[in-house]
Amino acid sequence: MARRVISTPEAPEYPTYSQAVRAGNTIYVAGTPGVDVATGEFAGPTAREQARQSLLNCAAILRAAGAELSDAVMVHTLLLRPEDADILVEVFDEFFPEVRPPRFVSRLGVDRPGLLVSIAMIAVVD
Repeated sequence: MARRVISTPEAPEYPTYSQAVRAGNTIYVAGTPGVDVATGEFAGPTAREQARQSLLNCAAILRAAGAELSDAVMVHTLLLRPEDADILVEVFDEFFPEVRPPRFVSRLGVDRPGLLVSIAMIAVVD
């Protein structure tokens, strides 16, 4: 099966890993923080702001791979503070109003000042 690295300037890029890889009709999106690419800074100091931006970044990566958020079949959210989990429900309802993909939340293990949320996902396109 052919694999293609996905890259877009519309989402944060890191030299140590790919934004995503498309293998066949499956797209694996790396953990994506809520960084605004226009400023290079976190979208804000709250989990809500960072989660929204992270999902916007994931959407940009999926578009570059020929998919969209509605193609997501699994979402993994990493949170610094478990008490922010309830905020995710509201943000996810905004981005996934109809079909809500399965998702799970883990505690963020990376110690990067200001980082509150990172979202990874798997999408499948027909």
